[in-house]
Amino acid sequence: MDTKTVFSLVFFAFLAANRTVVSGAPSFAIDYKNNCFQKDGKPFQYVSGSIHYSRIPHYYWKDRLLKMYMAGLNAVQIYVPWNFHEEKRGVYNFTGDRDLENFLDLANQTGLLVILRPGPYICAEWEMGGLPAWLLQKPNIVLRSADTDYLEAVNTWMAVLLPKMRRWLYTNGGNIITVQVENEYGSYYTCDYNYMRHLRTLFQFFLGDKTVLFTTDGNTDREMTCGTLEGMYATIDFGTDVNISQAFSRQRRFEPRGPLVNSEFYTGWLDHWGDQHAQVDTQKVSRMLGEMLSIGASVNMYMFEGGTNFGYWNGADHDNRFRSVVTSYDYNAPLSEAGDPTEKLLAIRNTISKFRDIPVGPMPPASPKMAYGFVTLTMVGNLSSLLDTLSPQGPVRSLYPLSFEEMKQYYGFMLYRTKLPRDLPEDTPLISPLNGVHDRAYVSVCGVFQGLLERDTTLVMNLTGKQGDQVDVLVENMGRVNFGSKINDFKGLLSNLILGKDVLTDWQIYRLDIDGAIASGWPQSGQRRSPPNPVRGPSDGPVFYQGTLPPNGLAWDTFLRLNEWTKGQVWINGVNLGRYWPKRGPQQTLYVPGPLLSPTQPNNITVLELERAPPHTRVLFMDRPQLDSTAGKTSQLQTTDRQT
Repeated sequence: MDTKTVFSLVFFAFLAANRTVVSGAPSFAIDYKNNCFQKDGKPFQYVSGSIHYSRIPHYYWKDRLLKMYMAGLNAVQIYVPWNFHEEKRGVYNFTGDRDLENFLDLANQTGLLVILRPGPYICAEWEMGGLPAWLLQKPNIVLRSADTDYLEAVNTWMAVLLPKMRRWLYTNGGNIITVQVENEYGSYYTCDYNYMRHLRTLFQFFLGDKTVLFTTDGNTDREMTCGTLEGMYATIDFGTDVNISQAFSRQRRFEPRGPLVNSEFYTGWLDHWGDQHAQVDTQKVSRMLGEMLSIGASVNMYMFEGGTNFGYWNGADHDNRFRSVVTSYDYNAPLSEAGDPTEKLLAIRNTISKFRDIPVGPMPPASPKMAYGFVTLTMVGNLSSLLDTLSPQGPVRSLYPLSFEEMKQYYGFMLYRTKLPRDLPEDTPLISPLNGVHDRAYVSVCGVFQGLLERDTTLVMNLTGKQGDQVDVLVENMGRVNFGSKINDFKGLLSNLILGKDVLTDWQIYRLDIDGAIASGWPQSGQRRSPPNPVRGPSDGPVFYQGTLPPNGLAWDTFLRLNEWTKGQVWINGVNLGRYWPKRGPQQTLYVPGPLLSPTQPNNITVLELERAPPHTRVLFMDRPQLDSTAGKTSQLQTTDRQT
């Protein structure tokens, strides 16, 4: 080999090794020497905000991203909920509100980098922490571990998701700068390093070994110990009630060199049914943000916009008892549930402007809102009388109750039907002795509502009736636990019900496709409807109501108030808005995105009231939300820049 050839080989090897410098190819890495990120060879600090595409209708993604950009952010952080894309095993959906790549593209067009959190577990106050409920068909599966069945499902899912993400990596010309592996794993009881090693290998295989992988954990030694692993950069999360120096000192014990990173700086907090509406002080948020930015830390604000738990997607907590998360995920965030700028956003924007140039120009305004007024609903019928429509396949017969998972109905409602085994002339206790009602059971005898059983709180009620009377038990899944050791959260009747001295047996179990029926036009399409009976008034127990909101030429955002209604579910034009429960609160209104409404055609409203409707059967469309149970204490942030 001559000298010229040797020189050529060395020269081209040098070019390959230094392609970033020579060709200007994008790069993103951790600079351990200077304790920072490096983007294209220069020090980089991100100021990011969390936004969940799964909680925001896709037609509003661009609006929300633009507002985040104008607030001074240079990045957004997003979760990928596995169950949102694979509700049924092997059936993947990346269209419409699930079009993740469209979201990434819009963020890229807006000028925002992306911090990707693909799980497989995400928490996020999302149903089962983003894990698909069909995993529970293996009753003994150990989630978030090296369990063979679990890893097999994870491998299959990641082999679908991660190749889609590879082209969006910053180093490949996209906008994803870092990728989180798992999520706050140190808070989970298994502490399985083999599982985390497996995920690290899996992510590196699909994304390349140069991709910056990281972990996020809570501000305790135990969480950081179990959640971190060599080869993935360890970051921490904390809110306004924490000493910044102490928290970052803990991160330093696990990452002696590299950037300081708060991956979840809490701008607000979640609400459970029965809570007061959570609020976090604006001045504390902006002050602590400034302190972190001043020491060079990269910060992601969780949340920047929360959005809405439409349908059945809310999660739940289980500490001393089961507590379901409300439909609104407003989170007291800088952008409201409806995407409106708040005083908190303006304060944060002012803080960011002290550390980096922010875009010139006014903040995009709040979207217009409309108070459409009252609509009176009429009764369609008792749920148990509508099974031909709601469960056309008919019942499954079983000696003992079967769970939602065994029936392969993972969300919503199922009806369990049996007969009284003997005459009950006096009140006789119906008991769930093993706390087996997950999560609420609405009990009727011969179509007459008798009362309810509720997980952890109401385990006994009384029944009367005659031998052979029909007993209907409608069970509601209120959302699976998303955090902690109890995420294996099976739903339905998980153990026998005992009536006096008798174990109830010989069940007919109905899967209920309520969403499918309503999406197909029922009940407005004229299928089975009870004849009007104005004298009788509303019935107790699970009953459907329907009505129409007349068009007025506008399709603006609005908020639905069900004053004096008890608890249930609402659909508008076939779309499931989520749960209402004004009696328990704090949330009093449901967010209705304007594009769901037709400006020219009647808008169909369907309500499933589970306990009791008010005599007036009216609902009210308002121009502002009420997320606090106490009238007059409507969250102040919600009125900022509000248009009517």
